[in-house]
Amino acid sequence: MKLDTKKRKKARKGFEQVYGHRELTQRMFTILQTGKQGLDALQMELGVMLCETIMDMEREALSGPDWSPINKGVYKWAYQPGSVYLGDQKIRVRHPRLRGPQGEIHLSSYSQLKQPGSFSEEMLGRVLRGISCRRYGETVIDAARSFGVSASSISNRIVEATSRKLKEFKECNLSELNIFAIFIDTIHRAQDAFIVALGVDHSGEKHPLGFWQGATENSDICRELFADMQARGLTFGKKTLWITDGGKGIIKALRESFGTKLLHQRCTIHKDRNIQKHLPKRYRKMAHRHFTVALEQNSYADARQMLLDFEKWLRSINESAGDSLREALEDILTLHRLKVPALLRKTLTSTNPIENMFSTVRDCEVNIKRYRSSAMSQRWLAAVLLHCKKGFRRIKGYADIADLLITIEQYFGEETVNAA
Repeated sequence: MKLDTKKRKKARKGFEQVYGHRELTQRMFTILQTGKQGLDALQMELGVMLCETIMDMEREALSGPDWSPINKGVYKWAYQPGSVYLGDQKIRVRHPRLRGPQGEIHLSSYSQLKQPGSFSEEMLGRVLRGISCRRYGETVIDAARSFGVSASSISNRIVEATSRKLKEFKECNLSELNIFAIFIDTIHRAQDAFIVALGVDHSGEKHPLGFWQGATENSDICRELFADMQARGLTFGKKTLWITDGGKGIIKALRESFGTKLLHQRCTIHKDRNIQKHLPKRYRKMAHRHFTVALEQNSYADARQMLLDFEKWLRSINESAGDSLREALEDILTLHRLKVPALLRKTLTSTNPIENMFSTVRDCEVNIKRYRSSAMSQRWLAAVLLHCKKGFRRIKGYADIADLLITIEQYFGEETVNAA
């Protein structure tokens, strides 16, 4: 305790030496009046002092002190105005200079502090959290030495940061991922459709795998997405579990690429909505209840029989509603055939995981009023998908994935025996 008290007293004396007792007292009253804003401004000034001290120390290490130079011909050469990045702000500093026999010697510390990479990342993080580029200047610390936060400079940095994110996303190596389930869905922007893949690995972790841009959600674009993921090292095939919302283009691409006996789970939420659209309003709640109770059955035989009974009921009201259920009957029950436990089945039986990710995408891009080009759309989508990944949690029921993988192997083993 005494040691901590001594350290605090030394720190106070150090601040008094830097600012003087009167100036430091005035700073204290400013902080009391302005709150955290005043404290942040003081922290920024201390950060500037630290940066200038680090540069002075490097110059001293290269040239030696004035009274004892260590390198002949190397000498200190005054100061000039410069700038460095502290967090998400650009700050003016005094840049110490050094001369040698070959001319000016550049300080590596100054070069590192001038790198705008982390500066752009800080700005991108704020923009993804909902700060408009035009209002970015209102969010920074009001320090005397801060500059470079105009709307145009912020926009340029955001372009740099999102371009790096797009490059990182497109060049990501997927060969080390053990993906057993892939959600496929489409997010629309203006006249473009982006087909996106979200994978789940053996430990239950989610990974954005890729996206491909097209005019519509068609099978050709889906195959391009499959080819892109394979080119980056992802291994998948007929034993991979695919979860889709029932889009015809996606289903056509899956069947053409992996055969008609692939593991395909149709989103039960989308199918429930599609069936209800065929029915008069007075029947919709009852239809939803029949459908939900059937899917809550753990046995494939029980669930299938209840859906067949449900189909008869639908046809007594609307033949098209019965046809809508019939065309997806087996795809709805894929997880029941695999005897997936209820908790894991609830996660994998709908496209909710990828829909939730799309919701985050829309929230992060709320301040974008217009996509000026395809490049801008792709840059932002890649940046937000990587941002989403930071907040991902393991899916519910992940403890049963190992048993599901064994069941899938057995399922295809039985298929091979039956075919023989």
